[in-house]
Amino acid sequence: MSDADGTWVSLFSGGKDSAWALYRALEAGLPVERLVTVHPAGDSYMYHVPATELATLAAESIGIELIDVEPDDFAADAAVDSGTQGDAELEPLEAALEDLDADLPGGIAGVTAGAVESEYQTSRIQGLCDRLGCELFAPLWQEDPRELADAMLAAGFEIAIIQVAARGLDESWLGRTLDRAALEELEALHEEYGVHILGEGGEFETFVVDGPHMDRRIDLEYEREWEGTRGRLRITDATVA
Repeated sequence: MSDADGTWVSLFSGGKDSAWALYRALEAGLPVERLVTVHPAGDSYMYHVPATELATLAAESIGIELIDVEPDDFAADAAVDSGTQGDAELEPLEAALEDLDADLPGGIAGVTAGAVESEYQTSRIQGLCDRLGCELFAPLWQEDPRELADAMLAAGFEIAIIQVAARGLDESWLGRTLDRAALEELEALHEEYGVHILGEGGEFETFVVDGPHMDRRIDLEYEREWEGTRGRLRITDATVA
């Protein structure tokens, strides 16, 4: 990676992919000094949606300052097509990064992102980085999903499943730990239904409750909300242990 002066910023939701990108950046010695969490008001083409408020606790455990980009920052006009919506969703993030670039000593040297296979997301983030004149560090990009999942578990990530929306994933998956037994079942569901083993298509969403980049574990209390074919955890309490 570049030796350019400046600060690195991590796009961070608290989910496994963005947490892994952050962890790999820290492992590589990149000076990540800010986390940026976007809080979509509703469904999003660009961002992890559920329980993004938990990113604040994750940042506390990690020990890196968090910048929130709130729903009110989003453009009010409803986009007609996915491309237009994706561009509109990017605007508040880009504005926040421009402000950080101006405020941080040396500006932003680079941005980390947890995209695995989404050209839709990655191309937009790469364009944003190009406009800011900084690098993009995307260590999950086009890597083998099972190898990535195994690497996360081997590193000590404890990953909770907080939302599911795919055939084959029932209410019992809500709150389940993404461990090797779960990965084996997801591989079978991939064969049967096409479920992505990392949930890249929105089949499931996660939150990392512990990992080597965190000083303290996050304990969750929750209730399950199930709507027939999909569901999510409603977090009732969350504490840094």
